[in-house]
Amino acid sequence: MTTSDYRNTGVKFPSNFLFGSATASYQVEGAFDEGGRGPSIWDTFSKTPGKTRDGDTGDVAIDHYHRLEEDLDLMSALGLDSYRFSIAWPRIQPTGSGPVNQAGVDFYNRLIDGLLARGIKPVATLYHWDLPQVLEDAGGWPVRETALRFADYADAVGKAFGDRVSVWTTLNEPWCAAYLGYGSGVHAPGRQSGADALAAVHHLNLAHGLGVQALRAVSGQQAAYSVTHNLHAVRPADEGSGEAVRRIEALANRAFTWPMLRGELDPGLVADTAGVTDWAFVQDGDLEAANQPIDILGVNYYSTVTVRMWDGSGDVARNDGHQSHGGSPWPGSDMVEFVQQEGPYTAMGWNIAPDGLEKLLLDLHAEFPNQPLMITENGAAFPDELIDGAVHDDQRIDYVHRHLVAVKRAMEKGADVRGYQLWSLFDNYEWAHGYSKRFGIIHVDYETMRRTLKDSALWYRDVIATRQLP
Repeated sequence: MTTSDYRNTGVKFPSNFLFGSATASYQVEGAFDEGGRGPSIWDTFSKTPGKTRDGDTGDVAIDHYHRLEEDLDLMSALGLDSYRFSIAWPRIQPTGSGPVNQAGVDFYNRLIDGLLARGIKPVATLYHWDLPQVLEDAGGWPVRETALRFADYADAVGKAFGDRVSVWTTLNEPWCAAYLGYGSGVHAPGRQSGADALAAVHHLNLAHGLGVQALRAVSGQQAAYSVTHNLHAVRPADEGSGEAVRRIEALANRAFTWPMLRGELDPGLVADTAGVTDWAFVQDGDLEAANQPIDILGVNYYSTVTVRMWDGSGDVARNDGHQSHGGSPWPGSDMVEFVQQEGPYTAMGWNIAPDGLEKLLLDLHAEFPNQPLMITENGAAFPDELIDGAVHDDQRIDYVHRHLVAVKRAMEKGADVRGYQLWSLFDNYEWAHGYSKRFGIIHVDYETMRRTLKDSALWYRDVIATRQLP
């Protein structure tokens, strides 16, 4: 057995390494109009004809809101060390501001207390894309006021749950919220404006910093603070592709890591996007506010991208894994071509490349050597079938195994990786793809809501119990 394929066996992880799994509120909760919850941008977007596959919405999702105890027992049966979930802002503040909705607080109290009773650490994300619709109507993330309202929301949830949450995460994948929501239009709210997307980038960075400050002021001392990014592992198509790599790394990575971790803007990013915006929305003190010390940098990883500058022949290829509704998720870099990568691929069409994860972790360690890391999402969608009460998802087991090997290799080379949260605990609503893609290690029958542990869940249970890859 060679080591180059990342299929090493017997790989061991430290006893304090946090093995868990992850979900997001709109993808699992359902109960979209119950318990005082207000509408979010995803409620509006998913109900707009043509925006999601088959018109699917998260109105019911997998009914986690009503099946909480059953789902908590499944987490316990798997032996999870941690559970990464997100809090639905419109369930706490239905209009995005003002007093908290007690019914929403009660639901998350039941979730958090249920986790603690089962010995599972709560890892709570404040924002996983379900912005209250009222705030979008007032301008959304491209306007400064949304970041200020986020700080108030962070204060409210910190006061409600801060004595029991182990890890607070401010934002999940602000790249998607900004560029897919306001640039390409493939995600809610569906706008297609490069200028709006870049303004959203800045105000999400600001919201993170203000949110960390608010949480620290009211949460218990035991909590850790973090943010989660889907940082891009960018590869050059050839020796002459350095400029394309620089541009995409600036938009995808440095647009967020530099303000948050260094308190500065990447001058190259500002120059690249000068034809799109003048960055006048950045006010004095904003970058200092965004640059708050964090205990963990969350890393979501699924695949790599390969790029080169367009040579002017034919159409610019857009094989970046994020097909748009007409706009671009790469403002100022429309001349960058995304090259089709070698397979194998997951059901999402994303290439399987555990070496990309190892390199990404080592690159982060090199740039931010004192910053602890955590894999906050990693997993794969495959065309799973429930046959005779079982789902034999060997492809997913192989995928997770190889990526855990990549994590351990990065750790052995110096990267301080504290844990791994597998995406996803359940099959669920996959945003614009509706219910057509299954990422879960627990199968969900969307007609009956019956849960079935896939082979990958049983395999992962054994990994957690032994701290070792079989």
